[in-house]
Parts: sequence; structure tokens; C-alpha cells
Amino acid sequence: MTSDDKEIVPLGANAGGARVNGASRRQLLAMLPLAGVAGLLALLAAGLNRDPSEIPSALIGKTVPDFDLPPVQGRQLGFGTERLRGEVSLLNVFASWCVPCRIEHPLLMQLATERTVPIYGLNYKDSPEHAASWLDGNGDPYRRTGADRDGRVAIEFGVYGVPETFVIDSQGVIAHRHVGPLSATDLSQKILPLIARLRADQRLNTFGGASHAADEVLG
Repeated sequence: MTSDDKEIVPLGANAGGARVNGASRRQLLAMLPLAGVAGLLALLAAGLNRDPSEIPSALIGKTVPDFDLPPVQGRQLGFGTERLRGEVSLLNVFASWCVPCRIEHPLLMQLATERTVPIYGLNYKDSPEHAASWLDGNGDPYRRTGADRDGRVAIEFGVYGVPETFVIDSQGVIAHRHVGPLSATDLSQKILPLIARLRADQRLNTFGGASHAADEVLG
């Protein structure tokens, strides 16, 4: 092939390709804000469809944090990590200044009266006098209370706000977290069925352990 026979790329084709590429880039850049808006709307829609009481917690399936708190003023018994082991229980985060806490409080009182499940109260960033007065005036559904004056323990539980309620199994493992005031529906459809399952698992494990121990003795 001579120099005259070499393949020649037409200048128009090359320039046209540049023009097309440039136009494509401009179209892409123009579409980016629209894509961002569409993504934001999708996230917003997902958030609107999500139950706000079921905010994920990194502690689900993990043991409760180590802590030991004194009781609310006027109460004799505080509590800590060890009290949240041995039986299925509820940990309820409350405060006297918390308006939604008043919504769920009658349900907690009902659970306590019927002895459905032991409830432990974590009093969040409250004054001793106000916390005591609130429980005296509205009733005390808690087996024990812990005065978390600086909010440190609540932070370790990953608390977003007040009230929050945690279901804790007999091993001291957090099984469920409910954000916001409890309702009768929450109790009947989520909390109480979960408590029943956890208690069934506890009995099964206890029976299995006892049977294994008996087999070892008899063997």
C-alpha cells in the first residue's frame, strides 16, 4: 500500500463524532438533576411507607449494654444489666416531660396489674422530683426503675427519643425495639405474641438442658 492508498478518515466524520459526543454529555449532565430528584422521591416514598415504630436497631440480637442505675426518687430498687436476665421482660424508656408517654401509660399499668410481663422503667434525663411526682400521680407500672439522669444508658441502647420500649429475652438479648408510644394494637399484634414465643423458647431450652443433665446422670 502506497502513501496515496492509506485509509483516510474524513474530517467531517471525526468532527461530527465530536459534536455527537458533546451533545450526549450535555444531555447526560442535564438529566443528572432529574435523576437525583427521582432518587430522592423514591427514598421519601420508602420512608413514608415504613412503620416509624420499627426503626432498625443495631442492638437487635445483641445483649443489653452494661449499666447499673439508682432508682427514681422515692423508689427503693434500682436496676442494671443483671436484672434483665433470667426471664422475658420489657424495658420502657419514659420521662415526666414526655407527652406521648401519657398515651401509653394506661397500657403499661394494665400489663403490670395483670402481671403479663415484668416491666423495667428507664427514666430519661428527668429531674428526681418531677419523675417521682409523675409516677406517684399516674401510677407506677415498673418492677424497678433506673434514673438515667445524664442519658448515658439510653444512648448505649441507641434510643432516638421518648418513649421507646425494648423486648428482652431471658438471656438478656434485645429481641425487639418499639419507637414511640405503645398502642393496644402494638401489644396484641407484635409485643405479646413475641413475648409468648420467647417464653416458649425459654421453656424449650430449659427442658432440653434439664433432659441433657438427666441423661448424663443416668448414663
